[in-house]
Amino acid sequence: MVHPLSYLREQRSWTQQDLVDVIARRLNTAARREKAWRWERWGVVPDEDSQVALADELGVDRQTVKALGWPHWLPTGPAISASAPWTVKGAVTLLDDTAGPAVLDRRGFLIMQAGLAAAIAERWLATEPPKINAALEGGRVDADLLDCFEQRLPALRRMDASLGGGSVRSLVDAELRLVTDLLRHSSYSELAGNRLLVVAAELGRIAGWASFDAGFHAAAERYWFAALHAAHSAADRAAGANILKCMSLQRVDTERPTEALRLADAARAGAKDAPARVRAMLTTRLARTHAVLGESVACERRLAEAETEMSRADEEASPAWASYFDQAEYSAQVAACYLLLQRHQASDYWLQQTLALQPAERSRDRATYLIWRADSVLNLGDVEQACSLVAQAAPDVVATRSVRNHRRLLDIHGRLLAHRHPAAGELDECVRSLLT
Repeated sequence: MVHPLSYLREQRSWTQQDLVDVIARRLNTAARREKAWRWERWGVVPDEDSQVALADELGVDRQTVKALGWPHWLPTGPAISASAPWTVKGAVTLLDDTAGPAVLDRRGFLIMQAGLAAAIAERWLATEPPKINAALEGGRVDADLLDCFEQRLPALRRMDASLGGGSVRSLVDAELRLVTDLLRHSSYSELAGNRLLVVAAELGRIAGWASFDAGFHAAAERYWFAALHAAHSAADRAAGANILKCMSLQRVDTERPTEALRLADAARAGAKDAPARVRAMLTTRLARTHAVLGESVACERRLAEAETEMSRADEEASPAWASYFDQAEYSAQVAACYLLLQRHQASDYWLQQTLALQPAERSRDRATYLIWRADSVLNLGDVEQACSLVAQAAPDVVATRSVRNHRRLLDIHGRLLAHRHPAAGELDECVRSLLT
């Protein structure tokens, strides 16, 4: 469901021809199926008369069509409301409404209206965490059970990194449902309740990331919104900032860079007292959003700050979820900034550092960085080396269920073929055989 119109058609069991027929009957015009194809796949915006005709068929008032614009006025199922209270009860209710239903949400587009995520981030930043009132309805949650949940989190992160989001999202959702049931129905001390909420927040973050990686943007938003409330209720500012960091990257990928910057800025501000490794991670994400916007001076300033923070990363303990942000990942994020700024010599330098240090189990990330380096060396004029790098990445891309990496592979593959180099022909045979 890559476009709201795709979702709308499925909900009403319409083909693309049915859709244009509905509009044509109201306008008394020709019903050409290719119109619907262009609206859904090419990003073509329907003319005003077609939008009004469709809105009349769907029962959407014309003022809404004008106010929200295409395709945001389309009725595409439940959205996310910013009205959930920043309380423990509000967090548990959100988790209960999210775990289970979100994993079935196949919408591949954002469901938060523009600006809402940034407004939520700023509200999170300004709201004091609540105290936990332990529920006394069910069995007691003891330390051994909490240890068990906390010890499973690293394995879920590793599985996501090696198998891709499409392979693990159902597993993480099931774990989140179990923790949510304990929060809702068990009894626990304030300390145990905090630990449960922290686990729920991290499970929601992982589930959101896995959904994002698999192309399910609406589900990712739902998980992250619930996870942010859980982290807030546990008074874990660093975990909340990490969730906002993920939401920022989603906005970059869906071409909302200004909102991405607001989210990244709120994340960094909210974690000002976090360990140096966490601050370095958040600062590089902020630098990356400046790079997306073409703000090279601001980007360089943030990278200098991140370098200072990263130099102190090993001097203090960090949360377990931040351990992935090692020198390899730091180098990759610096490279991403230079790639966006089209400084390809610098990007290639940092990507060489990344690939030399990248752990073998992070096969998805390694494939990503090989493709990024291929992009850099292609822009530096070395088609043959770019083909070699993509050939190294292709098996891992195909082996993992990562929509984002599949799209990267297809994009660089198409650009290399346009050069008509012998190496590109060999690469084409390799990629086609793997995809088959």
